[in-house]
Amino acid sequence: MMIAVTIGGQANAAPYAAMVIDARSGEVLHSRNADTPLHPASLTKMMTLYVVFDAVRRGEIGLDTPVKISKHAASEPPSKLGLRSGQTIALRYLIRAAAVKSANDAATALGEAIEGSEAAFARRMTQTAKAMGMTRTTFKNAHGLTEAGHLSTARDMTTLGRQLFYDFPEYYNLFSRRSTNAGVTTVANTNRRFLAAYNGADGIKTGYTRAAGFNLVASAERGNERIIATMFGGTSTAQRNAKVAELLDMGFSRAPSQVAISRPAAPDFTTGTGASAIMASSLRPHARPALQVAGAIGASETQLAQAVNQAVQQASVPVPVARPDDALEVVTRVSTSGGRHWGINVGKYGSRHQAESVLLKTALVEIGTLDTALRKVVQGSGGYEANFVGMTQDGAALACRRLAARDVECNTLGPTG
Repeated sequence: MMIAVTIGGQANAAPYAAMVIDARSGEVLHSRNADTPLHPASLTKMMTLYVVFDAVRRGEIGLDTPVKISKHAASEPPSKLGLRSGQTIALRYLIRAAAVKSANDAATALGEAIEGSEAAFARRMTQTAKAMGMTRTTFKNAHGLTEAGHLSTARDMTTLGRQLFYDFPEYYNLFSRRSTNAGVTTVANTNRRFLAAYNGADGIKTGYTRAAGFNLVASAERGNERIIATMFGGTSTAQRNAKVAELLDMGFSRAPSQVAISRPAAPDFTTGTGASAIMASSLRPHARPALQVAGAIGASETQLAQAVNQAVQQASVPVPVARPDDALEVVTRVSTSGGRHWGINVGKYGSRHQAESVLLKTALVEIGTLDTALRKVVQGSGGYEANFVGMTQDGAALACRRLAARDVECNTLGPTG
């Protein structure tokens, strides 16, 4: 039976629930009331954004597609961007406003742009949740304001946070922006206090309504470890942030320093009631040449040469609006630290030829973030270091996240690396 609890000396009106996992393996490190259906509030927007990112990837819509704001979207209560009925704004700015400011009008506009109505979009959100294994979640809207039947759990929202990190690494640093240009104005991150206060925090999403209390899904990275913690039912922003910091600390103390990365499976849209409708109704973009050699890390020299030739031959094939490079324009920002003096290391090898081969194969696999980087082999004690250099700090971090998601060894190199 759920009862109100006291946390940090304050009475908690909303039920308290929590979940902590090792993001690398998915191992549960702590849970409390994690399967209790509760009001997610604006944690909802994580799924709103997941579905939008997926729609862009599928080629259903582009980041620069102009979206006309409906009367319904414009009338959503705060937090909001202040959009006017009939106004037109690019999809990328709606994404930023929903992710950073948690703008309800932007979230509704995104749903209408993808599915034609918020109700249809909410059904797609629920279908995506079920395909992802979020078995106790039902969405009724795109923004998370309290509505009958609009419920989720700490476990499900933790699952969603992990999927966002692994499935859309090209967008992930959007959640760590302290502020961003949302087209009509610059907006501040609702999670900026926690991002500033907790070492290693880089996301993900806050949520608050009177019925839900103060909610947060937070992710933080320290060294080789990444922890995701979710909390429902905080009594204030400060109390919630303090509690989530405790949960993350618990996670880092319990997680092993080294563990094999077990990337979560992509949502399976081929099973479940109505799930196939997403597949049937969505446009299917052609794979970019670079993505067709995604297995190049383990390829032979002959296979590599064939892949390169195939990529060159297909370079003139038209590609859909939803290209990975387009996506990067939404989330990457010019580094303010170190200029292009950063890089990444993808291993140490026994010969220069082997290191050069790995660099070439890696560049083909991750062309989206490494196409402007320089390949450099550095001879050191015990072997030859395979490095990419001439990158910004953010570019290096993004490349490593994307490679890690493919189980490829990667470490960032600072300006002196």
